[in-house]
Order: sequence, then structure tokens, then C-alpha cells
Amino acid sequence: MHLSHFLLFTPLVSAIWPLPRTLTTGTSTLWISRNVAVKYGSAGASISSSFPASPNISSQAGPPTGADIVHTALLRANNALFKTNFVPWMLHPRGSVFEPGADDGSGPQVTELCLQLPGDTAAALSTPPPPDADESYNLTLTVDGTVTIAAQTALGLSHGLSSLTQLFYSHSSSGGVYTPLAPVTIVDGPVFPHRGLNLDLSRSYFPKEDLYRVLDALSLVKMNRFHLHITDSQSWPLVIPSLPDLAAKGATRPDWVYTPEDLAAVQDYGARRGVMVYLETDMPGHTASIYQAYPELVAAYDVRPNWDTYAAEPPSGTLKLNSSKVEAFLDTLFADLLPRVKPWTSIYHTGGDEVNEKAYGLDDSVKSSDKSVLQPLMQKFVDGLHKRVRGAGLTPVVWEEMLLVWNLTLGPDVIVQAWQGETAVAAITAAGHKALVGSSTVWYLDCGHGQWLSFTPQTSAQFYPYADYCSPRHNWKVIYAHDPLAHIPADQHHLVQGGEVHLWAEQTDRQNLDTMLWPRAAAAAEVLWAGAKDELGQNRSQVEAAPRLAEVRERLVAGGVRAEPVQMVWCLRERGCVL
Repeated sequence: MHLSHFLLFTPLVSAIWPLPRTLTTGTSTLWISRNVAVKYGSAGASISSSFPASPNISSQAGPPTGADIVHTALLRANNALFKTNFVPWMLHPRGSVFEPGADDGSGPQVTELCLQLPGDTAAALSTPPPPDADESYNLTLTVDGTVTIAAQTALGLSHGLSSLTQLFYSHSSSGGVYTPLAPVTIVDGPVFPHRGLNLDLSRSYFPKEDLYRVLDALSLVKMNRFHLHITDSQSWPLVIPSLPDLAAKGATRPDWVYTPEDLAAVQDYGARRGVMVYLETDMPGHTASIYQAYPELVAAYDVRPNWDTYAAEPPSGTLKLNSSKVEAFLDTLFADLLPRVKPWTSIYHTGGDEVNEKAYGLDDSVKSSDKSVLQPLMQKFVDGLHKRVRGAGLTPVVWEEMLLVWNLTLGPDVIVQAWQGETAVAAITAAGHKALVGSSTVWYLDCGHGQWLSFTPQTSAQFYPYADYCSPRHNWKVIYAHDPLAHIPADQHHLVQGGEVHLWAEQTDRQNLDTMLWPRAAAAAEVLWAGAKDELGQNRSQVEAAPRLAEVRERLVAGGVRAEPVQMVWCLRERGCVL
């Protein structure tokens, strides 16, 4: 007879994703209800009789305070525990008894949730946490029903509450909420400070509601950066009030735009969930959309049929590199935009990828494709961008080509984002710069869908079977196996700030956004939070990770995210799909 037929109520998964630094669990059952007492501080001064049921509307203008962040985390915990929880039948063998008996109110209960910060709690929560705030937390759940989450900042409390919700399940018959894992002790904190997702908002349009859903998912898996690649050659959806024609003429549709109010709302939504939302306006390349409003600023616009001579994608077009009109345009653009984004972010991405020198042969301000002519002009152009960014109190971010291809001298504060392989990361850190990982060979989520270009009968055969440039599709195991510190000398590890997974939107829109992102992005989230190696220095086990990833996928689905399955149900229930 199968062993599972003899199993009593014994959990097979201690499913917190991403994996905590240390986690110990027991086998006692505790129930939790909405009326659990929520308290602040070591003295246990009550701040709420139960979980909040509605958002806290702060009277303070600008970014949320620590109190706003904790209130949002409590509200989300309330939703996750009591509204969008799930019955974990698919994570246990057929015929096993994986639930306790239905609760009639007499079972052991969680009675108290204590949130602890050092020092003056009220003062600690009265201001927004700094960009480099400590995100660590400790969590204990005792068998007598006391939960204590201790942290240095509101962000740590938010992460602790996210982990707490992942300990609890919905009961199939009573609808009550229980954990089978008490007592629990967690000591946790991230390995990397920058754990992000880059989403392309130019090639496709995603309304605020989609971005909110992405932010909720990012927060659940403790990712803390949302990089909005918000302009490109295909469209300029970003409304700039001082340059109204940019979006009015450059957006794909009149209603496919992000107003200042939209942008502030998305940034605020992220900040309340511990996610910094920051922008990229890619330049000088990838700027053909500016031509629609300001044709005098753009060179080599929409060259046909040989667009690929001048750009990585159609339409071709790049900002002129030695034009006073371009400089005046950039002055106006950044004077309008940067002060508006500054309250919610500490970084700003100026782009710089895939700049094609041949386009400058068609630039009447340069009339040359000679790299020796272009390089000092590129240096001046990027210096000007970064001067504007620093002037707004922000740190510049650039793509790797500005350092590694154009050999620019970048300020020591500049963060360089790699996308073309591990050797690029090593070259960036060897030059003494902070680096973000995210190679197209492992962490691009759009790869493997085939070419989005169409081919004529004359060219079709040479491109068969029409694979895209970064094929094959990068499954969660490939993403999970990638070590951001691979090939980086130990004395340069501190320069690797973390990384981002990327979703470029040539073949993504609202209908498949969730399945393109989840749960694969969560695989990177664990690498960036917990590191790619276990305590023995070995790659983390896929066998151990798969059921935990499947469980967090169920939580995403229960919360309204259309995440792809990790394995078929038989594999999850029987743990037999292993080689």
C-alpha cells in the first residue's frame, strides 16, 4: 500500500518563496481569523483591533511613509489570508489527509500579531524609508498563537507579513484559515539590494490596472524594483506637459498614454508595496517616435527597405548627436519629468543600447559614421544627460554599450546594466562600476517565441525555422540556475547590485502579459533574494524548489494573476517527476 495512505496531517511543503535565510517549522496547527489583535512595538501598544479592511489614504503629499507601507502590508495580508487564499490539495499525495479537522472555534488560534521596530516606533514610521533601507526581518510564530515580526524598517515588516501569509492555507470545508507548521522561526534578508523587472511599455501598452497587478506580484516575491522602459522607437506614450506633441503625436493611440497622474499613481502604488518604480527614456538610439512631433531632432528616420542597416528594429531613427535643438529639447524634457519622478525613486535610466553608428552618416549635425568622430560627441551627449539626472538628485543608469562599446568615461556613481552575457558583467565590475545582471541568454522572458518579423519568399528559407535572436525560451530552471556572481572576483562582488528580468513586448500585450511573466520571474526573485547557491556553495536544488514555486504560483493565481503551471498535478502530488 502506498505510504501516502498512512499519512496523517503532515505538510510536505514549507512553501515560502523566496527561500528565507533560515527557516524552522513544526507540525502543530494554528487557526487565524480577521479579529487577531495587531500591535506595534515591544511594549505591545495596540494600534488596531484587527487587520485593516480598507486602504489608508495618507494626507501627506508625495511618497508613502513607513506607516502607509505597513498599513498596505496589513491590508494585503488580510486579502491574502482571508479572500484569495487557496486549498493546497494539489501539493499532497492522492488519498493523504493533508488538512486538520474543520475548526469550530475551539482549536488553537493566532491571537496576537506584534510588529516591532527599534527605538521610537512612531518616529520610524512617520517618514518614507530611504532607498537603501534595511529589508531584513525576523519572524516567530509560537504554538500558543503569538506572531512577532521584528525589523529595522517598514520594508522589513512588509516582507515579514508577506512571508507570514505564505504559511497559511484555506480549509476545504470550513473556509477557515490555518497553518500546519507551528512553531515557526524565520531569520531573513536579501542578498542583493536591486531585485527587479524591466517591462517594455513602448512596443505595447499596459494600462495602470495591469501595472498594479504586476506590482502586487513583485511584492509577493520580494522584488523591489520595477523598471519602466517607457519610450522607444515604436511609440512615445509618456505625456510631457511642456512638450504636449510628444505623446499626442508619438503614442500608438491617443488613449494609449501615461499622464503625469497615471505615472504618480503607479509609482505610489509600488512604493506602498516596497517596490521602487523607475523610468527609462532610452536615447540617443531607439528614439524614432520623437520624429512624429519633432522631425528636426531625429536622423535616419524610418529608412526602408534597409532599416536593418541603421537600427536593430524598425523603425530606424536616432537623436541627432551634435544638435543644439536636441539639447534644448532635452533641457525641456528633463526639467519637466525628473522633478515629478524624483519623490518616488533614486535612480533614472538614460538608455544607451544598440546605438548604430551608421545612422549618423545621415545625421546633418555629424555627417559621419566614423567611431573616432562619434565617440567624443557621444561622450558629450551622455555627460549632458547625466548632468541633468544628477541635478535632479538622481543616480544615472545606462546600458552596457555606453561603457563597453563606446568606451565612455562614466561617473563613479553610474550603474551599468548588462544584457549581453556574463562576460559583460565581469567587464563592468573590472572597470570599477556597479552592475546589474540580466543577460538575454538567461533572463529575457520574451525569448523563444520565434521571429516577429515576416520574411519574403526570397529570404524566407535562410531564416527558417524563424527562431528569434535569443531563442530558446528560458524556462524557470534556466533562470533559477543563473548565478549573478559567476565569473566575478570575490573582491568585486559588492559591485553587483543585483539584476532584472526583462520582458520586451514585440509579442506581448494585455492578453498574455501574466503568462509571459509568471512564475518565471519569481525564479529570478529567489536568486536575487537568497542567492544562487545553497549553504554548501552548490546550485540550489530544482527538486526542492519546484513544489515551492508551484505553491507560490497557486497564490498568484488565487490573487488574479494568470501564471503558468510549473508541472502537471501528478508531479506535484507524487513527487515522482525526477531524474
